[in-house]
Amino acid sequence: MRVAAAPDPLWEITNSLDRLQTSEGRWAFAPWYQETRAVLDGSDLKRTVRNLLIPLLPRAAYFPDFLTPSEGREGLDAGLDAILRTPRSRVIGEIRKLAHLHRAPEWGPRVADGDLRAEIAAALRDYHQQIIAPQEDSIQAAVDGDRAQRARAVLDGGIHRLLDSFRPGMRWCPPVLEMDYPVRRDVHLGGAGLTLVPSYFCWKYPVALADPDLPPVLIYPLVRTVPAGDRRIEDLPATALIGTTRSAVLRATAHGMTTGEIARQAGVGAATASHHLNVLRDSNLITSHRRANTVLHVLTPLGAALLRGKR
Repeated sequence: MRVAAAPDPLWEITNSLDRLQTSEGRWAFAPWYQETRAVLDGSDLKRTVRNLLIPLLPRAAYFPDFLTPSEGREGLDAGLDAILRTPRSRVIGEIRKLAHLHRAPEWGPRVADGDLRAEIAAALRDYHQQIIAPQEDSIQAAVDGDRAQRARAVLDGGIHRLLDSFRPGMRWCPPVLEMDYPVRRDVHLGGAGLTLVPSYFCWKYPVALADPDLPPVLIYPLVRTVPAGDRRIEDLPATALIGTTRSAVLRATAHGMTTGEIARQAGVGAATASHHLNVLRDSNLITSHRRANTVLHVLTPLGAALLRGKR
């Protein structure tokens, strides 16, 4: 059992395409959605997304597993290489399954051939470069906050507390991890272990691979907060950010800490730390998550950008 340190770029592509095909949960991705529509409008990429990527990665109960290989967790290049190296027979089988369970484009069988598969890999790379890569700071900040919560759960109660920390979307009922899912399905690990992969663009439901013979993996959605929209660092009230103490409090949240831990690290009392945390939260620089009797404070993407001095 392990939690991946970073999102899988191919799963981020897949889940972001899902976000473009529905208005469900759009409030959580509003700034990204607006920026993406502006990039796509009138571009060659828009036609590529519409005519090539979405037909293979539809918003449906099934899409081909070979487009999200485990090698993607090693980076985009490794994932695309794995797609190109997928055996032809497996590609044909998964395209047929797509046609049976949903629908597949009429050119679907040709995906098994080298030229079209290379075109798809190039389209995935182009989409990632234009749509996903510009969001990397926001994505990593959200993942860092999530990992702080998961790490705290492990320290407090081991693997049982970790698995229980994914509520309400997933529920640990030993020895079964139950979750909300669009279809009824049982996955038996058989001692193979499970990799949990955080996804910025995953919404509401976790996602698993369809083929039970592949290494078990579960893509899970991050905890979402209301986005800051177009609010920029230079637009924030200066008086709410000036001061070494508040900076120390903000920096402490980069590691995911409780109010008491932040107070000790910043060298202030608990009441003072709470005051600074309230100001930082109101400025959308941090977010706080309650778990039982503990409140964990973590950076937002805006707070992470401020610490790095980005504008």
